[in-house]
Amino acid sequence: MSRSGSIAATQVELASPDDVARFCAVADGTPLDSTTLAASGADEHWLLSDADGGVARCSLWYRAAPAYQGDRIGLIGHYAATDTLAAPLLQLACERLRAAGCTRAVGPMDGSAYNRYRLVTDSSDEPPFFLEPTNPPGWPAHFSENGFVPLAQYYSAIQEDITGDDPRVPEIERQMRAARVRVRSLDMSDFEGELRRVYPVVAASFANSLLASPISEDAFVSQYRPLASLLAPELAQIAESESDGSAIGFLLVLPDWLQAQRGGLIDTAVVKTMAVLPAYTRRGLGILLGARAQAAGRELGYTRAIHALMHEDNVSRRLSAAYHGRVIRRYTLYTQTLEAAP
Repeated sequence: MSRSGSIAATQVELASPDDVARFCAVADGTPLDSTTLAASGADEHWLLSDADGGVARCSLWYRAAPAYQGDRIGLIGHYAATDTLAAPLLQLACERLRAAGCTRAVGPMDGSAYNRYRLVTDSSDEPPFFLEPTNPPGWPAHFSENGFVPLAQYYSAIQEDITGDDPRVPEIERQMRAARVRVRSLDMSDFEGELRRVYPVVAASFANSLLASPISEDAFVSQYRPLASLLAPELAQIAESESDGSAIGFLLVLPDWLQAQRGGLIDTAVVKTMAVLPAYTRRGLGILLGARAQAAGRELGYTRAIHALMHEDNVSRRLSAAYHGRVIRRYTLYTQTLEAAP
């Protein structure tokens, strides 16, 4: 398929190695490889190019996209575009989603909230942290100037001093002992087994979150398995029932490895995933998991913690507020209502 003028659009077929290589190599985009692209489950992949050598890309998901308020959702992900190609790329994406019967476009989201999604829209001078999504500063305008509006907003906050103790913790510990709940650190001798143990907690905890979509146990394990060599296991915490050993809460915290890449000492831990079974929400279990991780961090010499990528309305926001986090980054997920195709 091509468009008029000096801009050409190409639908990428995964059977074409040359097009796939060009798609993965688009400048300023998230690093991609052909295996990841093929496994993404996208329904379409598009490349745009112009006479000046500019290239833009996106993938579209609509057959198995998550539900939202009765709309049929189409997702725009694997996004990367120059300023001149942003408008035609997003116009093409919306045209294709509309033709597929979608009533709302959402992006950027790489097929699922378990994958990369949203854009950095406001930042302090705090440098990027480990596993934080980044993007060129002009990309939010690509969406906001082409008919998209914010759907959801997120933020990351830094706790500058982890030496303090939360006065609520002793009472929460007492209640959890009475409920026969124990908290322990991650067992790296059985890392894959630990992932499978906490999978039901993560799946249940995020089932009702915005644009939630199911993830299989094997896909969850595959996604987290590469983190094994990057963990400080004392920081990651699991809450489990003493009666049957089943997991009921999980907190994944990792060292900020980007500090080391910048030539500094690692003194900051990144809180990546907080999950608690619905039956235990609002009972302080998240606070207890955070307190145990913080105590372990102090023992290991960490002085700061980043509470990463929290939804503005999420329970994790209350946890961050309890530890007096300072907002260092804000992120936005965008949407556009699509009129029915003629």
